Amino acid sequence: MPLTILVADDDFATRLSIIDYLEITGYSVIPAENGKEALGLVEEFQPHLIVTDITMPEMDGYEFVRRVRTRPAFRLLPVIFLTERTSTEERIRGYQMGCDNYLAKPFELSELGAVIRSLLDRYALIAQAPSPSPKPESTATEPASRANGNAEASILTQQKSKTADSLRDSSASRPSIDRNAPPLTQREQEVLDLLTEGLSNIQIGDRLHLSHRTVEKHVSSLFRKTLSNNRAELVRFAMEHHLIGNW
Repeated sequence: MPLTILVADDDFATRLSIIDYLEITGYSVIPAENGKEALGLVEEFQPHLIVTDITMPEMDGYEFVRRVRTRPAFRLLPVIFLTERTSTEERIRGYQMGCDNYLAKPFELSELGAVIRSLLDRYALIAQAPSPSPKPESTATEPASRANGNAEASILTQQKSKTADSLRDSSASRPSIDRNAPPLTQREQEVLDLLTEGLSNIQIGDRLHLSHRTVEKHVSSLFRKTLSNNRAELVRFAMEHHLIGNW
């Protein structure tokens, strides 16, 4: 059975070209003209991935994704913003709403196809993985180190050392952590700090030398510990409980 992709864009020509390309590639495509229509189709068809414009009538892409992320069943659903609004502020807002990737218009269909395949492959691995449980960071990273060899273990060790130095340097300016806040591992704290800067999961993985799957596990753990349904709620929780140094 083909994977289902929901495509929301008010421009008919753009929507049609994406639909034709994805159907030829082998996907089942559900079209929508705006965010309001797309939201109902998400509930009805439960797609495997969403491609959405931002500027649409009735409900824009930001609000559409925000509402999708309030549903626990869809909080990890891959989302791609396909839009002309690609300023730094717009990208940060989109990542905080919960998008996984940005593609600027005009775009190449082949690039869109590559991004879709990458996200679907990654989330398929996450779906097959057992639910992560909070563990000391040294225990959690040991299986990954063994699986990926000594080279990755060395990179992780170097990164931890650099991060620890950075955290010590900034400790004087960081507000006291709320005692009611949940305890975070060092790696979860690093992921949270980068997430609140507006970085995508892919960018966080590149910055910390982690696999995308590992980043997703840490983000899921942060959601669970903070009882958050999406990135916006997670950032708000972190700000309110002084879990990040910039606030």
